[in-house]
Amino acid sequence: MKRTINKIVLIGLAAVCAPAVAQDDQASSLDELLRRVEQGQMAESRENRQREAEFRQRQQDQQRLLDEARAERRRLEQRSDQLETTFENNEIRIADLTETLTKRLGSLKELFGVLQQAAGDANGLFRASIVSSQFPGRDEPMTALAKKAGTSSTLPSIQEIEGLWSSLMREMTESGKVVRYTPDVVLTDGTEEPMDVIRVGSFNVVTDGRYLRWEPQTQQLEELQRQPVGRHLGTTSDLADAEAGYVPFSLDPSMGQILSLLVQSPSIGERIAQGAEVGYIIIALGLFALLLAFERLFVLTRIGRRVNAQIGDPTPDTGNPLGRVMATYAQHKNDEMETIELKLGEAILKESPGLLKFLTLLKIIAVVAPLLGLLGTVTGMIQTFQAITLFGTGDPKIMAGGISQALITTVLGLTVAIPTVLLHTIVSGRSRSVLQILEQEAVGIIAEHSERAGGRASAG
Repeated sequence: MKRTINKIVLIGLAAVCAPAVAQDDQASSLDELLRRVEQGQMAESRENRQREAEFRQRQQDQQRLLDEARAERRRLEQRSDQLETTFENNEIRIADLTETLTKRLGSLKELFGVLQQAAGDANGLFRASIVSSQFPGRDEPMTALAKKAGTSSTLPSIQEIEGLWSSLMREMTESGKVVRYTPDVVLTDGTEEPMDVIRVGSFNVVTDGRYLRWEPQTQQLEELQRQPVGRHLGTTSDLADAEAGYVPFSLDPSMGQILSLLVQSPSIGERIAQGAEVGYIIIALGLFALLLAFERLFVLTRIGRRVNAQIGDPTPDTGNPLGRVMATYAQHKNDEMETIELKLGEAILKESPGLLKFLTLLKIIAVVAPLLGLLGTVTGMIQTFQAITLFGTGDPKIMAGGISQALITTVLGLTVAIPTVLLHTIVSGRSRSVLQILEQEAVGIIAEHSERAGGRASAG
């Protein structure tokens, strides 16, 4: 029984001191076990006291930090109150100073407003002016001056105001000069190359017989993709070759607007191309009618000269119509009067086809040409209405092709018809004048033959 109790006590003590005793170090007796239990309790007590001391120390540190944070908050609150008071005082002071500045400025505000507007206008003027190609960067001081003049915090200086005046004076004086200089020019292929140019005031810039244009966005001189046609390019060459004196020059007073319109206007070849197939047919008919009319005029003029020469010559020449008529009379002068009249009339009728040759064809061309122009007009309007159906009327350029074809073919038809009618009238007049001479001479021959026949009858 005693042994059993000892085992129970030993088991209980082992359970109590289990955390403090190593599992691989077992006690050899109860006394040893009791001693170890007491040592474990003492170590645990020391550890607990150490933890309590650390906790109290941490609690004191936290309290100290809390006190410091509360003190910092009170200090910042006081600082905030001071800054708020300073801010309010500064606002009051700024308002007082602004009012004082406004009173002192007085009428200068209006002056600065005008100065700001003038600087802004000068900025736009300098950017768009060709003179800036010779004096780049003139717009930057004007931009800064306009910003200064628009605010009351930074007022423009006397030097800046005088700079505005001097820049405007330079623009005015340079607009009346013709000068040579070498700026960078953007070519049609996009490359940039320094070139010798001639600036005619603030209106045009030319080089090597070509016009250049000033691009305000890029602040560069650019070569025109297409040059104006006609006499305008010739004047640029004359200007480039001149050393002094006065030279005729095609000047654009609109600073490039008229030049851009001239460049956009199509040439004669492009206008003809707008007429398409119908236009080419009309031109071919016109050329054919022109050649035909010239051939007839040449032939009839030569025949008229020979006929006029034959009028005073009693000897018939079969190389002209009148000579052949006279030869017919010579062959039948011994026949009766009626026979002679019929033979002469027959001879004149034989000469009529040669004299009236191609007149009907000229008349047909004069009638057909405007009809072809009307055909081209109808075709062009059909294309225009098809474009309107597909794309609407928002973009006029879409309809321009059809309208151009319609108008060009009409113009071509009238251009061919009017001269053809005039040439037909001239050729017809020449041929009828020759026929009239033949008829007059034939009547004269018959009258002369009748007088001779009457004289012979009286004598008999």
